[in-house]
Amino acid sequence: MANIVVLGAGVSGHTAALHLRRMLGKEHSVTVVTPNRDWNWIPSNIWVGVGTMPQQKVLFPLAPIYKKKGINLVQAKATQIWPNGGDGVDSGFVEVESTLPEQEGRRARIPYDYLINATGPKLRFEATPGLGPDQGETVSVCTADHAVHAARELDALIERARAGQKQVAVVGTGHGTCTCEGAAFEYVFNVDDRLRKAGVRDMVRLVFLTNEAELGDFGVDGMTFVDRGFETSSELWTGSLFRERNVEAILGTAVEQIADGVITYETLDGEKHKLSFDFAMLLPPFGGVPLKAFDADGTDISEKMFAPSGFMKVDADYTPKPYEEWRAADWPKTYEAPLFPNVFAVGIAFAPPHQISRPRTTPNGTMIAPAPPRTGMPSGVMGKAVAQTIAKRIKDPNATAVSASMANMGAACVASAGTGMTQGSAAAMTMMPVVPDYVKYPTGRDIKDTRGDIGLSGHWVKLMLHYLFIYKAKANPFWFLIPE
Repeated sequence: MANIVVLGAGVSGHTAALHLRRMLGKEHSVTVVTPNRDWNWIPSNIWVGVGTMPQQKVLFPLAPIYKKKGINLVQAKATQIWPNGGDGVDSGFVEVESTLPEQEGRRARIPYDYLINATGPKLRFEATPGLGPDQGETVSVCTADHAVHAARELDALIERARAGQKQVAVVGTGHGTCTCEGAAFEYVFNVDDRLRKAGVRDMVRLVFLTNEAELGDFGVDGMTFVDRGFETSSELWTGSLFRERNVEAILGTAVEQIADGVITYETLDGEKHKLSFDFAMLLPPFGGVPLKAFDADGTDISEKMFAPSGFMKVDADYTPKPYEEWRAADWPKTYEAPLFPNVFAVGIAFAPPHQISRPRTTPNGTMIAPAPPRTGMPSGVMGKAVAQTIAKRIKDPNATAVSASMANMGAACVASAGTGMTQGSAAAMTMMPVVPDYVKYPTGRDIKDTRGDIGLSGHWVKLMLHYLFIYKAKANPFWFLIPE
């Protein structure tokens, strides 16, 4: 009998747990540790955040799904990993702290034979003074609750605009090292659409404030694809949408602080600027969740298992080297922790070996470097691959791990730019591979499989994916036939 423990129930962790339960016999246990009671389809938080979709459409409780499938659910946050056991426990184990209201703070140890770290990110609002909905002055769409709050604040802005008050709305990244620029891109155009439908677009200056050096970078160094027989860049492609919708873009920024309705930021040339706002949705930088690791004798081995960012080290090449020497081959393939072949990290939880986009530093020494996205489709693919590896190794400990390198993996992204079955729009993009390989492809990617399109059909795809992935995540009949 094998005990498999999954930390986190986001896209990666939930996918891995469902596939493990499907592939393994009942004599093996699958346990999911998550601090949350609900599963959240995060891509649709964008619609919740502009008030066009209710919160309950993006959430559902995990307990009934796991009970139906025979998966153990522990509502808690992991705090420590003991990969070699210790303190009287022979096998590896995780120490967890309950988040159930009636047991909050109670600690327990959960032994494992295989461990998957799919904890996702810590939202580091504290990295920028004044950032965030709790202690700061900005809103967020990173969680469903955050998105509901953002929609309320957007409603208030619309009411002020209707009363004849000129408004400034800012959407983008709240730090020089943020990721998920695609989510900010999607949100700014949903805000634009909401303002137009409310009849107040002419009363609102809409600004996109981003750490990207060029539009269409998205933290993946941009894309090149063929449009009407000609090669074009994602910079030109996305730029046309900004011009069409009259959205002002401020590029290459590192937000320093937000105070009294003013954003202070630095640009790549080292100049400091101030931008007053009435509404701001700025994404935070991500870090690893606060996990510690200990050897059997109690020695702290956190630095061996985790990068300084807090993300877990896996089978990547972390050798420091100049940007020009970075290679697609540096990226992990199996997501195994190098010292512990029964420990894996997937989705946002693994430490990338380097940025995908070129990192830049201002004359003042401020780093402005989009972090690599590892969400959505890649996260699901990683979760499934690691589940397959564990299922194989339970039968044969020497089985070869299943590979799922982002340097060989394609991804599709559909960013809505307004809702409605007849008037909705979306920017649909595919790239192959996610991590560009400039050794193999002149443009870094296979130009035949890297495409972009904007229109109503993309919105239909976005809406279809929402319902398909909710169906899949609920483990409804034949859920596993829906690709990650």
